[in-house]
Amino acid sequence: MAITVGIPKETFPGELRVALVPRGCESLKKSGINVIVEHSAGARAGFPDDQYSARGAHLATRAELFQQAGVIAQVRSLGANTEAGRADLPLFQSGQTVIGFGEPLTAARECADLAQAGVSFLAMELVPRITRAQSMDALSSMATISGYEAVLLGASVLPKIFPMLMTAAGTITPAKVFILGAGVAGLQAIATARRLGAVVCAYDVRPAVKEQVESVGARFIQLEVDAAASEDKGGYAKAMDEEFYRRQRELLTSVLREQDVVITTAAIPGRPAPILITAEMVTAMMPGSVIVDIAAERGGNCALTTPGETVIHNGVTIMGPLNLASLAPFHASQMFSSNITAFLKILVRDGALALNLEDEIIRETLVTHQNQIVHPRLRSSS
Repeated sequence: MAITVGIPKETFPGELRVALVPRGCESLKKSGINVIVEHSAGARAGFPDDQYSARGAHLATRAELFQQAGVIAQVRSLGANTEAGRADLPLFQSGQTVIGFGEPLTAARECADLAQAGVSFLAMELVPRITRAQSMDALSSMATISGYEAVLLGASVLPKIFPMLMTAAGTITPAKVFILGAGVAGLQAIATARRLGAVVCAYDVRPAVKEQVESVGARFIQLEVDAAASEDKGGYAKAMDEEFYRRQRELLTSVLREQDVVITTAAIPGRPAPILITAEMVTAMMPGSVIVDIAAERGGNCALTTPGETVIHNGVTIMGPLNLASLAPFHASQMFSSNITAFLKILVRDGALALNLEDEIIRETLVTHQNQIVHPRLRSSS
């Protein structure tokens, strides 16, 4: 019997993305996987129901979908949708598999609830950063969108324009943009700010990214701090000790004084975001300048960030946007869909779902299975 994947409508407030776009349905059908889509699941992202039907998907109610699908693919599963997502718990059937973002390192209660429901949950946040898994790296996909959108937010609030212009009224100097953190989101922010004409510089705790920063047109700021152990084996930035961050903040203050827009992107998986910009550092910035804190969902890199809000301190605007990827739901959904499609294809062998724990990708993403939390990182912290 063919595997059936269900794509429910997202219920998190303000979430416009959908886990699978119509083109993905066609790709899965070729692999022998049937697709059920909840009515209007993709409408807010720009994918109406008739496009799904034309690509071979079956449309259904939410209750029908949970009843018929062996695999549920969501952008935000329960751990990343802790309030509205609880309404789905009674709909789950023991033995179902759920794939999506689920904040597994911080949503212990929700992971336990999924285990109790008999669900095998695979968290897209935990996809290892290895070559074979690049096509499944949904965190990087969404960070690409977030970096782009953060620059647009900053540009919309800054009381200046980004590019240099030679006009009859005189020359307009380009805006100065500083990107703090040069991961995927930071690199995309650099590229976007450069396309808008800004003069861009960037800093990252990992000296190894200097070449990447320069390759997209920014000047790499080097601070005299010891960052030898700043990167883990998966390529993510590691949390450093407080003395490191104190010295870093001291050196960054002089850099911030010169900037028009600062975009912060530093996040540690499963940990609060490190404070890189203190209130005193904000006070030292030019009135009218803007901070866009991409790490707001983790508490923020700026001490004055209020997640989900915009605040003004001493003439400096501090933005704490949430769910930036959902601001471009069409392309964010398209990218996430490609990640999900690639992931599903490694789960299916000879027409059947196979959670092969010999496969590093499956082993590292599997959070709950057979009524238990099975991921080592979660079991050791519980």
